[in-house]
Amino acid sequence: MKKVLPVFFLFSLLVACLQPPDYPIEPVIAFERMSKTQMLQTPLGNDSILVTFSFTDGDGDLGFENNQTPDIFISDGRDSFAKPPYRIPYVGEQGVGNGISGEISIVIPSTCCIYNPPGQIPLTCSEVPVAWDTVFYRIYIQDRAGHKSNEIETALITLKCK
Repeated sequence: MKKVLPVFFLFSLLVACLQPPDYPIEPVIAFERMSKTQMLQTPLGNDSILVTFSFTDGDGDLGFENNQTPDIFISDGRDSFAKPPYRIPYVGEQGVGNGISGEISIVIPSTCCIYNPPGQIPLTCSEVPVAWDTVFYRIYIQDRAGHKSNEIETALITLKCK
């Protein structure tokens, strides 16, 4: 009995470690962190912020082999203006259970401050008469099968306008 119990314990541990994750086939993402909460406004991307989010995908079909198809989509939370999309590196099949999880970090360049007085044309960048603005970004991903993830929002980012 003393010899059987340790073998049974090791076998149970091995079986537990080999169970594939039970994630939905649609990607699921969650905001994790940002490198900072303040940026200088700039139309040329001289400042940026690193945004990290976690992901799971039940069938593990993230990224495209041709590396040409975008699959990370970002929009400005102030006006829903789309930022240039990003690409996830191709993730091949990982064995019997293809569920995957991990973290993705992307660099988002700074943007212009927006001043939108009621009844007037919005002003941007150098024309903005205020010293500060705030922005947040909405992010979602899409897998090779076309399944869209949930949409996350970053924390508020303070833009120094002047």
